[in-house]
Amino acid sequence: MFKNEIFNSVLNHIQSKLNLCITDVSAVIGGDINKVYRLQGDGSCYLLKVNDRYNYPNMFAREQEGLCAIGKTNTISVPDVILKGEVDNESYLVLEWINAGSGNALSSSKLGTEIARMHKNSDAQFGFYTDNYMGSLHQSNKRHGSWTQFFVEERLQPMVKMAVNKKELNQSDVRKFDELYKKLPGLFTEEPPALLHGDLWGGNYLIDVEGKPYLIDPAVCYGNREFDIAMTTLFGGFDRAFYEAYNAEFPFQNGWQQRLQLWNLYPLLVHVNLFGGMYAKQVRDNLSVFV
Repeated sequence: MFKNEIFNSVLNHIQSKLNLCITDVSAVIGGDINKVYRLQGDGSCYLLKVNDRYNYPNMFAREQEGLCAIGKTNTISVPDVILKGEVDNESYLVLEWINAGSGNALSSSKLGTEIARMHKNSDAQFGFYTDNYMGSLHQSNKRHGSWTQFFVEERLQPMVKMAVNKKELNQSDVRKFDELYKKLPGLFTEEPPALLHGDLWGGNYLIDVEGKPYLIDPAVCYGNREFDIAMTTLFGGFDRAFYEAYNAEFPFQNGWQQRLQLWNLYPLLVHVNLFGGMYAKQVRDNLSVFV
């Protein structure tokens, strides 16, 4: 059952801390950064994430903080954090196991309504009290008084600099981004900071067997709520019922659809720095809409 000596140490640590007898371990498909497993023991199931504590320092602490921030809003469910720890070179996170079902229009509407309610939770400034991760990349959440400042200085500029260093973007691209930074305040209307999931693509929500939505794998901050909405359109997974329910609960600002490509510059830049290739072209295509 135990895969190797290191993994055996992690499981033994979990069993000791939870006073749990693990009877079965099976790999879960879909983890890009972490090794993910389903644990079974004493009549219950758990989700286990494992990664290198030195390559991704405090990643699971940041994930726990993000889940906690969302959970405290009492607007949408997140998995309970059961245990977080470190063993030798490994860090791990044990979460409540969610029995996933198949979504439908009703659950999709519920997801839209609950995310809209989450977005109504605000803060005095844009950012968060700690940095975190976007995928496997460090994400700065230094606080700012405006979304323009935050989006430029903590989101776009670090990713553009990294992409240039990786030779995925060039100086011509940098000049166009500089032009965008100047135009940005006139492209949207500032709203109070909203609590964002921060990585709201279709793989980061679950619908359980009873139709209840859960958010997973957050990269939270307080920001412009259109940022989350834009990410829902990047890779699919959200239907018309979701957007209609969201709009009924927390109406979109005029012109929101024209700004989707603007806010998606950030996740696309993240993909440029992680995967390169075609994502640089997508960044340039999105950028050309605004400059």
